[in-house]
Amino acid sequence: MKRINEYKKLFAIEQDMSLKTLKSTYRNLVKEWHPDKFQAGDAMAIEAETKSRQIIDAYHFLVSIAPETKASNLDEFNQTITTPIMDWQHKGLVLEITFLDGNTYEFFGVNKALYIKFSSSDKLTRFAKRNIFNTYTYRKIKKSDVKA
Repeated sequence: MKRINEYKKLFAIEQDMSLKTLKSTYRNLVKEWHPDKFQAGDAMAIEAETKSRQIIDAYHFLVSIAPETKASNLDEFNQTITTPIMDWQHKGLVLEITFLDGNTYEFFGVNKALYIKFSSSDKLTRFAKRNIFNTYTYRKIKKSDVKA
């Protein structure tokens, strides 16, 4: 959640933003902070380098959790969450779940108490469908090529 809030603050977003607006904001920020605008060795050039990387990361992250992106990938997500859970990992408030079909999703805001209930559940997929999948903000982070 902290990462989401930082990136939204960087892009001056208060609510969900359309992909078109997000893209135009991204372009304006990149123009403003592009490292080539500053002299080599200048302190601002180093700051611009760091800031431009942060802007690029933020853009890709915000696009991945945008409502339009989620809507376009909803069928794939719904199909994936019906497959068995192969692996999971919890760091801070982020739960990373890898499914048998090779897809990996991050779910943001999952607290430790819910994670403990999830990991001790005898039916992981069923528990996650009821308590995690459609409740928390998520994004797809990996698709590995698993062939049966």
